[in-house]
Amino acid sequence: MRRGLRFVPLALLLAVVLELAVFVGVGRALGFGVAVLLVFAASLLGLVLLRREGMRAWRGFRSAAAAGQPPGGQVTDGLVGLAGALLLAAPGLVSGLVGLLLLVPPVRRLARAGVRRATERRVSSMVAGDLFGPRTVRVRQGAPQPAPQPQQPVVVDGGRAIEGEIIEPGRQ
Repeated sequence: MRRGLRFVPLALLLAVVLELAVFVGVGRALGFGVAVLLVFAASLLGLVLLRREGMRAWRGFRSAAAAGQPPGGQVTDGLVGLAGALLLAAPGLVSGLVGLLLLVPPVRRLARAGVRRATERRVSSMVAGDLFGPRTVRVRQGAPQPAPQPQQPVVVDGGRAIEGEIIEPGRQ
């Protein structure tokens, strides 16, 4: 099990507690009916946007594939849009706000760059090149830095071979 996955249940519990606290706070400030109406309206808007963002992502992927371009940019943009619409469709004021923020172009651009960086770290460079096209490299002007010199291996016992036997634990 990956190290980060063990915190998922705790994060989900904290998200539910946060959603409830915000809902109660809005209910006390504006009234229970207004809070329920806000959650309902956000969920309805999210469902409408979910279909639109899904179709938009599919069209972008198909047009990139038809043009022979790497589809990674359209795929990541579609994933961020779908995540925003899905968060907006989920009942809750905080998730709706986060989903709405993911649909705003500057925030969407930042999230798309984050998804791309995370994807490039997790897949091989060849797959990343197929998805996103060739990577750009920054070149620094100035004096070249010397390459680090490899260290010589440490010689033990004058370099003689030591005979021995490997015994597995529990099999003696």
